[in-house]
Amino acid sequence: MENTEEKKEMAVPAKFAKIVKEIEDMSVLELNELVKAFEEKFGVSATAVAGPASAQGSGEVIEEKLTASVELTDSGANKIAIIKVVKEVLGLGLKEAKDLVDAAPSMLKQDMKKEEAEALKKQVEVAGGKVTLK
Repeated sequence: MENTEEKKEMAVPAKFAKIVKEIEDMSVLELNELVKAFEEKFGVSATAVAGPASAQGSGEVIEEKLTASVELTDSGANKIAIIKVVKEVLGLGLKEAKDLVDAAPSMLKQDMKKEEAEALKKQVEVAGGKVTLK
């Protein structure tokens, strides 16, 4: 009986159904752009506030599984493509993105959601770079 209760989805009011459906169909990059647009438009931040973790609790282990740090280990032969990916995904200016790529190995972003980190890794690798998730 517990399994059926855990699998229940929250009922979405009809007036929000279209919006929720569109958000479900978005890629990680599109969601990232949407969050940034909300942050700019409404002056809010989507950054989660983390409380202190106890040394005995399992919260620390769960946090490690949910987040990853992305390190650019090699920018490869096509640095321009890597710079474009870093600039777009991390929302940096051209100079900041170039400096990160030129300084490889360099930490691109720490404590990203695991899914976003995987998406960034895939994009950098498609562009010809090498990334390590930590």
